[in-house]
Amino acid sequence: MHARPCAEFVKLAGGFSSSILVARNEMRVNGKSIMGVLMLAAEKGSSLTITADGRDAEEAVAALANLVRGGFDE
Repeated sequence: MHARPCAEFVKLAGGFSSSILVARNEMRVNGKSIMGVLMLAAEKGSSLTITADGRDAEEAVAALANLVRGGFDE
C-alpha cells in the first residue's frame, strides 16, 4: 500500500477501541501504526489477514476488510 491508503486504513483502525493486527506473509504489525502498515509493503492483490481483539473487534475487522476489498476507492 502507498501512503494514502495506509493513512486511510490507520485512520479507520484508530476509530476502534480494539487492538488490531495486520499480517502479510510472516510479518504482523499493529494496524493502528502507519509505519507498521507501510512496512507490510502490500501491493494490489496481496493477501492480508486482519485480526482484532476487544469489544468492537468484529465491527473493526469487517470495516477494515471492506475498505481493503473496496480498493480504497481507487
